[in-house]
Amino acid sequence: MDLFDYMRSNTMEKESPLASRLRPVTLDEVVGQKHIVGKDKLLYRAIEADKLGSVIFYGPPGTGKTTLAKVIANTTRANFRQINATVAGKKDMEEVVREAKDSLGMYGKKTILFVDEIHRFNKGQQDYLLPFVEDGTLILIGATTENPYFEVNGALLSRSRVFELKSLEKEDIKELIVRAVRDRERGMGSYDAQIDEEAADFLADVAGGDARAALNALELGILTTERSGDGKIHIDINVAQECIQKRVIRYDKDGDNHYDTISAFIKSMRGSDPDAAVYYLARMLYAGEDIRFIARRIMIHAAEDVGMADPQALTVAVSAAQAVERVGMPEARIILAQAAIYVATAPKSNSVVTAIGEAMEAVAAEKAMPVPVHLQDKHYKGAEKLGHGAGYLYPHDYPGHYVKQQYLPDGMEGRQFYHMSDQGYEKKVSNFMELQKK
Repeated sequence: MDLFDYMRSNTMEKESPLASRLRPVTLDEVVGQKHIVGKDKLLYRAIEADKLGSVIFYGPPGTGKTTLAKVIANTTRANFRQINATVAGKKDMEEVVREAKDSLGMYGKKTILFVDEIHRFNKGQQDYLLPFVEDGTLILIGATTENPYFEVNGALLSRSRVFELKSLEKEDIKELIVRAVRDRERGMGSYDAQIDEEAADFLADVAGGDARAALNALELGILTTERSGDGKIHIDINVAQECIQKRVIRYDKDGDNHYDTISAFIKSMRGSDPDAAVYYLARMLYAGEDIRFIARRIMIHAAEDVGMADPQALTVAVSAAQAVERVGMPEARIILAQAAIYVATAPKSNSVVTAIGEAMEAVAAEKAMPVPVHLQDKHYKGAEKLGHGAGYLYPHDYPGHYVKQQYLPDGMEGRQFYHMSDQGYEKKVSNFMELQKK
């Protein structure tokens, strides 16, 4: 590194965004994600022992994927290289591989390659990395916001361990905000700023689990707010809401926040009280709540609380969500009211929630058994010769378009995940299914 590179590096470190400067250097500085980096967890132990294998970090923006990679870079004795899949090409990877081979051959030193946005690599680019990950030339750390089981090469995935990062909790983000205000080396401590408890709560709340969004808003507030008479920069609720472009929503003089009201709105629909539902809807609309947020909640509860008792409820909710985006306020209030009343007055069943919940638990806890041979696809090249699809009974060839055959994998015969209620349309479905089985 020459003098100009050194000066440029120092300048970038000092002038980089707050969220970047505040990245943890050690594992003990990491906030949140205790389910994977708690002191008793595998990832923590592997990083501390410098025995990390290839991993994929998967999760929403602002949850710490790049942060964990940087912590690993500071902890490991291996060489650390970073590329971004949105701009890197094969030439960049060839250079990394060449350096990794030299380092391993001459010094016995491993190389960790961090690939940000790894889902942006096409199949050929991912295939190129595979043999070098397999023979240990490279230890791969991939970061992605997309489901890696769909976006990452299966062979590469099988040689890596996937860690899912969760959206940060409100208290986690609040801890980072307070740290940023006080930290004089990497944070904004040298500005002699203070943040009100209410403002810190608000920023942590509306960030929606994204630490970067909260820290960006805090930095903007400190840099653009004039000092008060006491010589300090005060970040109050008014500054906070301007910086994150979201106003504080209070629904009455007692200061109930929007989470209380949306909770009451949801529970009123679940409890089949259309009057209460439209009342809480009106309170949110009057306070300026985002109509798209309200529409999303109606869609969720049309599936969660009405479900198969009236499948049409979800169609109504989705249509309402599309309509309010096209129409806007004030007419959107009528559309939202219709959808809320429909969901509130529809028969209720949460059997869909139970079904997918039990099925997900089974998938997570039990060994994935092969798909029964007669259900396998016989149309792709060579599949039929392998016997795929043999013995499948086509239901439309039988009376009532139904024939009894095994659909669940071997060993799971008779397992039931969907427990139908006797409500609304679901009762009709239940009766139909019982007749089919006779």
